[in-house]
Amino acid sequence: MMPWRPMTPHDLDDVKVLADRIHLDHPEDRDVFVERQAIYPDGCHVLVEGDALIGYALTHPWRFDEPPALNSRLGGIPRDAATYYVHDVALLPEARGKGYAAQAGALLAAHARSAGFANMSLVAVNKSQAFWEKLGFKVRTVPGLQAKLFSYGADAVMMVRELA
Repeated sequence: MMPWRPMTPHDLDDVKVLADRIHLDHPEDRDVFVERQAIYPDGCHVLVEGDALIGYALTHPWRFDEPPALNSRLGGIPRDAATYYVHDVALLPEARGKGYAAQAGALLAAHARSAGFANMSLVAVNKSQAFWEKLGFKVRTVPGLQAKLFSYGADAVMMVRELA
């Protein structure tokens, strides 16, 4: 049985606790998680091992080459959404090395395909570029995006995975 399951509103307090533990340099308000789960629940998942929540994934359709700012509300899914955006896949240290992140990548790609998207995009942070490359993502240079990427951290890069 796959340990990933859909995120519910009841998970949001635990997801916020995980986010605060995992992303010390990228804090986000609880409202960000609440909104994402409310506007695109099909893209929000939690990782459960035993009775413990040990990871989560937040994803949603979005505009290509325009990643949302960190800690910002979306206001809704744009009508011109052209990419399946991976906002965050986060695992506690004890969850790493067990294949859960790759499972999340497969789960998200399958959903993106079934939703009709030809690609997925994300901003890789915290030296995660190599991991995302293993899942088929490639660095994409977007003119004018450097300042926004820097707000994610000095090593942040825009990445895209073609799903065709």
